[in-house]
Amino acid sequence: MENLAALAYIAAAVLFILALRGLSHPETARQGLNFGMVGMGLAIFTTLLLPQTGGTFWVLVGIGVGGAIGAHIARTIDMTDLPQLMAAFHSLVGLAAVCVAAAAFYTPEAYGIGTKDDIHFSSMVEMSLGLAIGAVTFTGSIIAWAKLEGRMSGKPITFGGQHALNGMLGVLLLLLILILCTTESSLIFWLVAVLSMSLGVLIIIPIGGADMPVIVSMLNSYSGWAAAGIGFTLHNNLLIITGALVGASGAILSYIMCKGMNRSFISVIMGGFGGAQAAGGAAEHDPDRNAKIGSAEDAAYIMKNASKVIIIPGYGMAVAQAQHALREMADILKKEGVDVKYAIHPVAGRMPGHMNVLLAEANVPYDEVFEMEDINREFAQADVAYVIGANDITNPAAKNDSTSPIYGMPVLDVEKAQTVLFVKRSLGAGYAGIDNPLFFEDQTMMLLDDAKKMTENIIKALE
Repeated sequence: MENLAALAYIAAAVLFILALRGLSHPETARQGLNFGMVGMGLAIFTTLLLPQTGGTFWVLVGIGVGGAIGAHIARTIDMTDLPQLMAAFHSLVGLAAVCVAAAAFYTPEAYGIGTKDDIHFSSMVEMSLGLAIGAVTFTGSIIAWAKLEGRMSGKPITFGGQHALNGMLGVLLLLLILILCTTESSLIFWLVAVLSMSLGVLIIIPIGGADMPVIVSMLNSYSGWAAAGIGFTLHNNLLIITGALVGASGAILSYIMCKGMNRSFISVIMGGFGGAQAAGGAAEHDPDRNAKIGSAEDAAYIMKNASKVIIIPGYGMAVAQAQHALREMADILKKEGVDVKYAIHPVAGRMPGHMNVLLAEANVPYDEVFEMEDINREFAQADVAYVIGANDITNPAAKNDSTSPIYGMPVLDVEKAQTVLFVKRSLGAGYAGIDNPLFFEDQTMMLLDDAKKMTENIIKALE
């Protein structure tokens, strides 16, 4: 049975790897998702058949209850709420790691890692790391959820000596883990848990709203490493492999996102880059500059007579659920002979791939969707840049204003287009809390309305 279980776990691990590969591109994402579901089903079924798996009835009850809750959430969740849902689910993974570590610490005999007050040293190390990473993931994900859900301010929360405090707490945490591994003290165990949870809060609160996509990705990585650590405690090879896959893929994605935002990867891990943003402050609005306000009819006339239109979707499109209307508008323009493309910034929306998912839901052809580095050079040849619900990712202050909080972040070069059509509800600042000077440039026309309503009005005018 053990050999068969090992083979089944290997098969499940291969399916998980194929799932990650499939999820790397919209065209293969559905297939990748199917691989992942089959792999997880095989892993659960195999684990239940193992002779050392006790309390099968309650495991099945837990699967039933959790599965029912998950199915309900999947059917009712809005696309705009996916980022905070991911953060909430990451917190549950972290909490699970803490609970398993506590169970193994108080009943080591059940896990085959020794006896009470005489746990194998290697198992204590694995357990301690799983506990610490899980606790950081738990509270950090809750803070990320609260920021994304609007339950707390999305602005960076900073105070004097914050980085020094985080550094000292990190050193103290490592010291406590070492003491825990050598003394197996219950008091130290819970001190590690509490300190890790506190650190999870402290490294996320200084993160500003514009950087939340990176944090969602990084917390995903943390949850994977927490699962891997607990996998060692449980002597479960598949949990180790799965956790390592999630941890490594999340870290790689975070690195890619950091490059897309010109952020330090190490600073992200330590939660240290929010303070720099806060210091920059928000750009001041110049009352002497007036924006050119246009209508749906104006936009329709300009785009219908264009030869090339580049569409830049943002979170405002997601909130308004305007992706279907956007695709319909693009289809009409293509029938008129207009070359239409979509430009995706790596941190558009509030989670990695947010815009890609929405456009795929609206059946936008994959060959019309381009990443920033592949399309940025084309804005100079575009007649129209249609910015729908985006702001910070198009802000030229990131390139030419060294005092801006987003200075140095690569942005889409929409200002190089002959005409820029900006669909926004108002002239207010973006999620990063700073004004966009592009609103007041001569080639920019502001279309102030709900993204879906404005796009539908443009469609009527085009027809």
